[in-house]
Amino acid sequence: MPASPLKQSRRMSLVEALVNIAVGYSVAVAMQMLAFPLFGLDASLEENLALGGLFTIASVCRSYLLRRIFEALRVRRLIVVGRS
Repeated sequence: MPASPLKQSRRMSLVEALVNIAVGYSVAVAMQMLAFPLFGLDASLEENLALGGLFTIASVCRSYLLRRIFEALRVRRLIVVGRS
């Protein structure tokens, strides 16, 4: 069944999520490479890439958990509103 014109397809949701992860990882690594020297921290490229990966994993987990919490709140609101 085709997606509603007002609803994002699952494929585009996946593409959006992957692009978001890639951009977030790139920004994290770039910011580390720029900011660490300002604080007297010296990290190799490999260390910056690894740390960026850890930050990215934490960000994906945070985003997923918040999305599930807000979806649960939305469903709960629909159930409560539907009962009244």
